[in-house]
Amino acid sequence: MIRVIAIFMAFVLGALPALAFDTVAKSAIVLDVGTGQTLMEKNADMALPPASMSKLMTLNMVFEALKDGRLSLDQELPVSANAVKYGGSTMFLTERDRVRVEDLIRGVVVLSGNDASAVLAEAISPDGTERGFAAMMTERAQQLGMTNSTFTNSNGWPEPGHRMSMRDLAILSKRLITDFPEYYGYFAETEYPFDNRAPDNRFNRNPLLKLNIGADGLKTGHTVEAGYGLVGSAVQGGRRIIFVISGINTERQRAEEAERIANWAFRQFVERKLTEEGVVITDADVWMGTANRVGLASPMDISVLVPALKKDEVKAKISYQGPLEAPIQAGGKVAELVVSIPGLEDAVYPLVATETVPTGGFMVRVRTSATVLLRELTGEAMNFF
Repeated sequence: MIRVIAIFMAFVLGALPALAFDTVAKSAIVLDVGTGQTLMEKNADMALPPASMSKLMTLNMVFEALKDGRLSLDQELPVSANAVKYGGSTMFLTERDRVRVEDLIRGVVVLSGNDASAVLAEAISPDGTERGFAAMMTERAQQLGMTNSTFTNSNGWPEPGHRMSMRDLAILSKRLITDFPEYYGYFAETEYPFDNRAPDNRFNRNPLLKLNIGADGLKTGHTVEAGYGLVGSAVQGGRRIIFVISGINTERQRAEEAERIANWAFRQFVERKLTEEGVVITDADVWMGTANRVGLASPMDISVLVPALKKDEVKAKISYQGPLEAPIQAGGKVAELVVSIPGLEDAVYPLVATETVPTGGFMVRVRTSATVLLRELTGEAMNFF
């Protein structure tokens, strides 16, 4: 039987209703990294042309190769004819060049180099080709839970079938930030004058980096088909957000919309702690154990974001398949805490048993069997206490 225990956690935060955020982007998503909450989404699972924002997946593959030793930052890579053929944003590489991996990374991040992406791709590719690398990227994306991503090249050059969703880009961005902190600093660089080959092309296209709003990444993108897009991240007051937008009409509108989203995400929500690690929230019924009940607690501190102008209660309920059947191991997941916040998706957290409850002996089994028989004869609910 599914048992639900309702508990209420009320935070009086104001008297005015929070206004829903409406974006001009065709597709968008905003995540709070610390709590894992989705603050806003619009067509977030729609697979769209990602333009240069898909270079983030190429960088993920490069960072993985650096971590496991397949590449090193000082390693020099040759430049192929395939890499040189790309137009658009480039490092202006030639086939005579041999370029350090670190320079190529900065060329991808800061200069959005299509040629640099191809050079890195061919170095990692299982068959030495960019096409082989794209297939490897697609497979890796599926493994990372990016189910609406398929790649045909390394840099987002317009091709049929090269697609990503905004949710997938948010998943990828969180991974780059949390799993590769040693390389994430590249995304905050505002300029990179590689070999002084193109002084006018040395600046990072991310408009948020110069606005003093805590932005430190990640990537812009633009094609005629995709419109203007941006994957951004910023930190204020210890809170980090990630936001992804696509399908904006102009470069200026992209900058204005990105700043507007960042300001909204930081100003319209406040963080509240619900419970601390190991603190018993409630007890659950136990079947056939040496104890009739066991405590339920969170294995971690739980905090949530609440709309700053909402007066409504934050409601939480505990759900478990009960009664819990012994044996029960301390620390094992046995229930879930479901937190409902007006205007946001429900947040679900695991709850664990606070102590071990072994299976009961002969007398426990006899007593339980008698209780079951009595219930069947009388139609009354069981009582284990």
